[in-house]
Amino acid sequence: MSLRAQSRSLKYMKVLKGNIVDIQNRNTFKGEIIIENGKISSITEKDCKENHFILPGFVDAHIHIESSMLVPSEFAKIAVKHGTIATVSDPHEIANVLGVKGVEFMIENGKKTSFKFNFGAPSCVPATPFESAGAVIDSEDIKTLLSNPDIKYLAEMMNYPGVIYDDAEVHKKIEWAKHFNKPVDGHAPGLRGKDLDKYISAGISTDHECFTYDEALEKLQKGMKVIIREGSAAKNFEALIDLLPEHFENMMFCSDDKHPDDLLLGHINQLAERAVAKSIDVFKVLQATCINPVEHYNLDVGLLQVGDTADCIIVEDLKAFKTLQTYINGELVFDSGESKIEHVNFEILNNFNTDKKIVSDFRFESETDKIRVIECLDGELVTNKIIEDTTIISGNLVSNTETDILKMTVVNRYHSDNYRDEKPSIAFIKNFGLKEGAIASSVGHDSHNIIAVGVSDVAICKAVNLLIEHKGGICAVSDSFEKVVALPVAGIMSDQNAETIGKQYSELDKMAKDLGSKLHAPYMSLSFMALLVIPSLKLGDKGLFDGNSFQFTPLEVK
Repeated sequence: MSLRAQSRSLKYMKVLKGNIVDIQNRNTFKGEIIIENGKISSITEKDCKENHFILPGFVDAHIHIESSMLVPSEFAKIAVKHGTIATVSDPHEIANVLGVKGVEFMIENGKKTSFKFNFGAPSCVPATPFESAGAVIDSEDIKTLLSNPDIKYLAEMMNYPGVIYDDAEVHKKIEWAKHFNKPVDGHAPGLRGKDLDKYISAGISTDHECFTYDEALEKLQKGMKVIIREGSAAKNFEALIDLLPEHFENMMFCSDDKHPDDLLLGHINQLAERAVAKSIDVFKVLQATCINPVEHYNLDVGLLQVGDTADCIIVEDLKAFKTLQTYINGELVFDSGESKIEHVNFEILNNFNTDKKIVSDFRFESETDKIRVIECLDGELVTNKIIEDTTIISGNLVSNTETDILKMTVVNRYHSDNYRDEKPSIAFIKNFGLKEGAIASSVGHDSHNIIAVGVSDVAICKAVNLLIEHKGGICAVSDSFEKVVALPVAGIMSDQNAETIGKQYSELDKMAKDLGSKLHAPYMSLSFMALLVIPSLKLGDKGLFDGNSFQFTPLEVK
């Protein structure tokens, strides 16, 4: 070999030494890993002085990147700091705003980094026919998307009634996934018994929506993979983690929705740490965090075997999993506290078309004594349906801060044929706790219309109009201040980096709590109050919706 060839070879060769974690064989040994041209060429057991641990990188088995309020390239910069090297990413949120064009934006932006985003074809756009979204992805679009090798799976099938009751369009989408031999993700909170049997028999293989031990156990026993979710709003780790020791081969971890301030603090590494702290065998934990997502979704992600791409992390220990270095395709992308993923430029896309509102738009004329109220449950996506007394002033149903029954609205942000005649939908919600002002967001799953809650019609109107002015964002208002964090990318993501948006979000979160909210993540909780596919009671732009009966229900109790 010439000197030039030797020099070139050495340039593309890396040597990693330390405690090598062989998850498949449940073994840890001192050794050396040789990486050549991005792949592992050898793993040799030998003594070395390094005491850190080398293991495959973490994989988030289900996440909406959009919920971080970051575009993929900016998300990647932070995720690698926590040892995450890949995600199974459902671009459902931007698809509801921009359709296939939004999915393509996420793929192309993600490709500008070495991070391994694995996007799915969003199965439910719009999520239901009971709300206004910005786009439609039908079965022919799904066929086109799934034919793309960049699309790894059919993303969460939220329309489980459509599966159970044989909706032809729903089943066409599932059949295309089978045709292309790609997995189908599930989304069926609380589904049990014979309905669950039919859902599984359609070909759906996972669920990340389990919120009780018994529900998850039934799904595991019937052959589903259960993904333990711990996000910024929905937190099911404690309810499900005791299943892991026995069912570790069929379980994974995900965040689903992770706001920017939380992402700065940690990711899947935090769940690994918590699981190990419960005295669960570390190899079982790492099987769920590193191996199972790769195998289930057939991801192009290395698992620390000879011949694999060098997708691995170096951590301080196997307890806290503090990441020292992260490698993707043999490239060092994080080292000693510094992300080496560079900022990339991108085109800003949006779909935000609505006129400013007036205070009277938020009146609800009524003489009723009782109303149906959404009871928000902290840390859960599910809500309760309760009946409460009304507060009426001059014939208008209004908020009552004493009983914490606050007015809530969803405003269609997309033009329709009769949009000038449309009025904001109105409902009432408990447990937001505001004592003054209002908060609002254009991150309103799944259609991302404007959603707001406040103590008065004036405050609600002010918050809604602030978002309309900025064509998307989250905000807090009171008589004395107003603050908005702009989200110009589809009205749901920032064009800034994680540190900037994380700081702004933290400040806004504090403002919401200063206004009286006792919720752990008031904006994340707010964003799910329009998620009609999750029981029991939610509000869409077309009205109050009962997620159990899957139909609209009146606000007033006659």
